[in-house]
Amino acid sequence: MLGLNYSFMMAEAIGSKGITGRKLESFRVKALEAIEEIKRKRHPGLAFMELPWQDVSPVREAAQKLRDLDNFLLLGIGGSALGPKCILEALSPFHNLREGKGPKVFVYENVDPATLKYILSSLDLKKTGINVISKSGGTSETAASFMILYEMLEKAVGREAANRFVLTTDPEKGDLRKLAATGMSALSIPPGVGGRYSVLSPVGLLMAEVIGADSEELLAGAKEAHEKCLDCNFWENPAIVAATLYYVMQRDEGRAIDVLIPYADRLKSFSEWFCQLWSESLGKQGRGFTPYPSVGTTDQHSQVQLWMEGPEDKVITFLRVEDYEADFTIPDVFGQYEGMSFLRGQSLAGLIKAEEEATELALAKAGRPNMAITIPKVDAYYLGMLFYFFEVVTVLAGHFLGVNPFDQPSVEEGKRLTFGLMGKKGFEDKKREVVQARDKKSQFKI
Repeated sequence: MLGLNYSFMMAEAIGSKGITGRKLESFRVKALEAIEEIKRKRHPGLAFMELPWQDVSPVREAAQKLRDLDNFLLLGIGGSALGPKCILEALSPFHNLREGKGPKVFVYENVDPATLKYILSSLDLKKTGINVISKSGGTSETAASFMILYEMLEKAVGREAANRFVLTTDPEKGDLRKLAATGMSALSIPPGVGGRYSVLSPVGLLMAEVIGADSEELLAGAKEAHEKCLDCNFWENPAIVAATLYYVMQRDEGRAIDVLIPYADRLKSFSEWFCQLWSESLGKQGRGFTPYPSVGTTDQHSQVQLWMEGPEDKVITFLRVEDYEADFTIPDVFGQYEGMSFLRGQSLAGLIKAEEEATELALAKAGRPNMAITIPKVDAYYLGMLFYFFEVVTVLAGHFLGVNPFDQPSVEEGKRLTFGLMGKKGFEDKKREVVQARDKKSQFKI
């Protein structure tokens, strides 16, 4: 199981800017109430908790067809791209440069036309399979790119075009499900599983299987996290302790910015995935936290100064890896130079671990709260565990804040305004609203 060390969040270690054990203990009853509420699974959004026990055979069957092609292109946005991208970069870094690892993989997660141009210049569409991901089946960005690529592929391979697509969508409704009924291959995102909680559904599992990772290992790690994160022993449940610490630091200390800094390049995309989960789930009704993606040691040279001496509004969470599964000994060269001589004979793994530990301590000495989450290594099992752990922490934090962690009402307004601008039937009033706003925008324009 992953480990949580929260010593440097506590007053016993960092003084008055930390939380006392007594205050943390005072949350035991409220926290256990939250766990019991989750266990009852009354909210449909908790459907993500069933994902570790799903049958992966449909995903493996779809992946086998895609692995026989030279290229794999994923179309999605938000949770439909961040999760798969995280799996790709964590479990098969530099994938497209490694021979024998399956098809080259491309992720088109926006509607920047220049990006699509460069992707298309890097692959042969005649040898490409495409995964289109949209739970609703009507995400505008994904629909637009799908329409463009379908026409291109149809011109390239004719009737075979429909067989090159795998649609990942709702099992019953939406335009993609209607297309699936015409014969296109499709995978189902279970009802109640929202985009940002969908990484352990076929949304992420198909990517895992295409790149040669074991989707069942991802789910096995999530199963272990499930057992530990629903443990009713407050002091042995890392999810409930972490959620309580985040909440109390915000409520009592005004620390509403949460920095996640993994000390592993392969987990950089994980911090970006966390940002969507944390912000879209909890930022409501004037409440919530501001997530902040980072990566160590890189951001020691660009951000730590701010964390040490800037506004006291942050909690830093380190994500540590015990075994990097690779190492290099620093050779005995340049011994005449003081700035390099002390490194001789030591290792890169030793250096990155020392950097992480030293940064924890430096922040603690400055009275800046931080905690560390540790996993043994970056593999499918522990990545699945991390996904599930942070999803449960998010639900618990939503309980403490008194917000629904499964909706996103303000995101929907932006979608409606976009529909108006793009001329979708039934949204003419939204187009008028945008036109009126343009007149106001022009008043202060240089």
